[in-house]
Amino acid sequence: MKLDRVLPYAKILLEKAVKPGDAVVDATIGNGYDTVYLADLVGENGQVYGFDVQEQAFITTQDRLKQSGLLDRVTLFLDGHEKAANLIPPIHHGRISGAIFNLGYLPGSDKSVVTQPETTIEAIKQLLQIMAPEGIMVLVIYHGHDEGAVERDALLQFCRSLDQKTAHVLQYQFINQQNNPPFIVAIEKR
Repeated sequence: MKLDRVLPYAKILLEKAVKPGDAVVDATIGNGYDTVYLADLVGENGQVYGFDVQEQAFITTQDRLKQSGLLDRVTLFLDGHEKAANLIPPIHHGRISGAIFNLGYLPGSDKSVVTQPETTIEAIKQLLQIMAPEGIMVLVIYHGHDEGAVERDALLQFCRSLDQKTAHVLQYQFINQQNNPPFIVAIEKR
């Protein structure tokens, strides 16, 4: 297949925006794979801010970072991404070049704990305020469960309402696949 699958395409988008030394956000650290990826991307002088409300995600990600030797580039918060603007130090406000959200539930954990449209939309608003111009935020939307469909609809409505003078918004999705495969909404700050 020549078309990029959803998750590799998310990385392609981030690589367009993030350079060594940058500050970035993993808004849903989950099992830590994106956190490690971002820590590699920003290099030894960069900074990753990671958020999750589940202690299991925090511990798993912290362990993965230690094993990779990248923990010193990452600040993890056992807190919601809707608090990003308050928790990310002001020195990095206006300098965040990339962010990623993997929405839904943590694979291998309690499926009743899911991301919520209200907090995700609040996080997006805050990150748009503190991102650098041309910073890219990638939302990977898993919508194959009831709460995921609700969040998907709310996010699409919100993203469609963003002023094009403020942000460019892209939806990347395979439209002929079964079982509600995840898709991407990417937001580039203008």
